Amino acid sequence: MARVGVLAGAEAFAADGAAGSSGPAVLLCHGFTGSPQGLRPWAEDLAAAGLAVRLPRLPGHGTAWQELARTTWADWAGAAAAELAALRAQGRRVVVGGLSMGGALALRLAADHPADVAGLVLVNPAVRLRDPRLAAVRALPLARRSGLLRHREPTAGAIGGDIAAPGAVELAYDRVPLSAVASMLDGLRGVARDLPRVTAPTVLLRSAVDGVVPASSSALVLARTGAADVREEVLGRSRHVATLDHDAPRITAATLALVERTCRVVPA
Repeated sequence: MARVGVLAGAEAFAADGAAGSSGPAVLLCHGFTGSPQGLRPWAEDLAAAGLAVRLPRLPGHGTAWQELARTTWADWAGAAAAELAALRAQGRRVVVGGLSMGGALALRLAADHPADVAGLVLVNPAVRLRDPRLAAVRALPLARRSGLLRHREPTAGAIGGDIAAPGAVELAYDRVPLSAVASMLDGLRGVARDLPRVTAPTVLLRSAVDGVVPASSSALVLARTGAADVREEVLGRSRHVATLDHDAPRITAATLALVERTCRVVPA
């Protein structure tokens, strides 16, 4: 398959903030099979408040699902780490936020770079998954050894678009390559193992009804994190993609409050 272009609306987003290169920044990470479009309102609201914002498009996302099949957890985590390093090189204090797998990537950064992450905003973080379709992933090694997958990439149905708000649409793939799922699951196991290493002040926002990530995932984060300052908010009007849902303003407000507490700055 030839390389394909970025889908309209899936482009990365960046803003430098009212305070220039010396001001605090928020690094946002989108979810698996999604794109920056799913977090764009969050990013734009933070930028409007005067903060520097980085919302990268993770490798393999925002193009075609076949591109995602060529990437791994290491690619996604590496892209997020590179953005964090660039912001810290400017001398900024950085709060990291993420939706779903993006929340897991945020936790990965906090565990690996505790001195560089001032705070965490986790929206329905995907650290533990219980989707029955994951059984197909466990069958991948046998199918590959048998030669059944010699000429095709096995996929599952879409997981995006779990939103309560009428008319809200998430730009996400309609197929999910199982090789990428397998890599993600490996990465999530590492995040779960290293939760005690996370010490950054954390706000976890969990949807009361979530069709993608079980409540036990957030419960695991809350139970095992090493952070002393942890606050949970339950979003009663939103589903999994809460960043595009009824409670999106609460996510922005929680982020601004955390920036004020951890970066000693009041956004404009």
